[in-house]
Amino acid sequence: MSEVKVVKAPQDSGVPEAARDFSVAERVVLITGAGQGIGREIARQFAAAGALPVVADLNEDAARRVTHEIYHRGGRALAVQVDVADPESVQHMADAAMAEFGRVDVLINNAAMFASLDKRKFEYIPLEEWDRVIRVNINGPFLCARAVAPLMRMAGGGRIINIASDAVPKGVMNYMHYVTSKSAMIGFTNAMARELGEDGINVNCIRPGAVATEVERTVNPTQTLRESQVAQQCIKRGMLPTDLVGLMMFLSSPASAFITGQTIACDGGYTHSS
Repeated sequence: MSEVKVVKAPQDSGVPEAARDFSVAERVVLITGAGQGIGREIARQFAAAGALPVVADLNEDAARRVTHEIYHRGGRALAVQVDVADPESVQHMADAAMAEFGRVDVLINNAAMFASLDKRKFEYIPLEEWDRVIRVNINGPFLCARAVAPLMRMAGGGRIINIASDAVPKGVMNYMHYVTSKSAMIGFTNAMARELGEDGINVNCIRPGAVATEVERTVNPTQTLRESQVAQQCIKRGMLPTDLVGLMMFLSSPASAFITGQTIACDGGYTHSS
């Protein structure tokens, strides 16, 4: 019988080895669309857990406000203005992160167009609007991943987290450009996980439900619609941005080292299989 070698945690650490695997402390986490809504909460919570967020947003003032919030709470962060549909702007974002922190450990492709969109049948979607949604919601994650993958590869690994939507399996009406773009994130994740696996880069996708944030929408859901959705969930309450944070931290941590190419629903059981 072969000898079993037991490796003990360092004696000077008060944290069990298994618990340390779930830590995101000191990880540089680049979050697009982090000036408001879900992205803002992700940045704040990651910073509270000891991570170093790069708060990237089209609205530079909003990004700076989030970093100021983080600093006031004792954390550290970097604000960067970025248009994720512009290759030069995306490269500037990656360069700024490297200049400040020396690496990028995690990319969260959160930036997307939705709140500003009007509901309309697909025949009436202006081509310019369709193109803009595709550029931001599909080209954006592609450009961001393309910019950070070489940095992660040189560092020996990393994490890329893409964001889909429960609008995909539901086939939500009158937002075909948005639903199409979020459908693409699932295939995008599957293919990228195959390509980057040997580089130690894990690529996963989160499919959130309808999240209530402070962001104003062109078309707000009615109270009846909200109640109808909650009634169909296994967990009978509205979804908040904080409901996504634990899953994102797990996928950003060493604990998820053997998980890649997965799309994970986080919607209170609204779309779970029977």
